[in-house]
Amino acid sequence: MLPREPRGGDVDSRRPDGVHAPPVEAILRAAMGVPVYEISKDFLFSAAHQIRFHPGKCERLHGHNWRIRLHARASRLNHLSMVVDFADLQRIVADIGSRFDHRNVNEVPPFDEVNTTAENIARFFYDEANRKLTETEGERVRVSKVEVWENEGSLAVYREE
Repeated sequence: MLPREPRGGDVDSRRPDGVHAPPVEAILRAAMGVPVYEISKDFLFSAAHQIRFHPGKCERLHGHNWRIRLHARASRLNHLSMVVDFADLQRIVADIGSRFDHRNVNEVPPFDEVNTTAENIARFFYDEANRKLTETEGERVRVSKVEVWENEGSLAVYREE
């Protein structure tokens, strides 16, 4: 097959050695990968807990004003051009968090058996929110990570890679 002649606006993709190089647009698309949209929603609740077998003061019952930040992502938007409506994401996070608000987290399953660390709470929110999002959005939307603050200076993050 004979190479076609460049047309107006075309860039000759042949290198000096005569080998064709891929167009710049194809290289950029490959480098950029799949598009990702990500949103997040914060939820606050107050609850007590104690970390079983902790060698320090955290084994004693104490409380926090917890902040949960849930990140949701999608490679394509819904019919409204959204990952998911912020109000819907808020309902999901609030539904999960309402189990703990003004309670002793150690008395709420699964934390009646699982230690109530910020790391475990982050994983719990991640798993529960993914389950709820799958029910409403299918596989289009996934939780990308969950951040849990016990206070302004202490943060735990859970994500899967």
